[in-house]
Amino acid sequence: MSTRGTDFLCRWISTNVPETAGADIISAAELTQKLFAGAKAIGISSVEIEEDTGSVYETILDAIVRSDAEGEAE
Repeated sequence: MSTRGTDFLCRWISTNVPETAGADIISAAELTQKLFAGAKAIGISSVEIEEDTGSVYETILDAIVRSDAEGEAE
């Protein structure tokens, strides 16, 4: 279990998933690559992040969809 990996993922999503990102495959894939690059830069592996959270790609896509839905509700 990696609390460090999970914490990094949550913080990264809250500060880096732009509200203007479309809920599409390309946006989620690009953000996933950026997340892993940022994690690697500070010594966190993709395995460390995904061991508790599962697919980072799906997590980011879900965050984009939620952000889009919240924006439409306002």
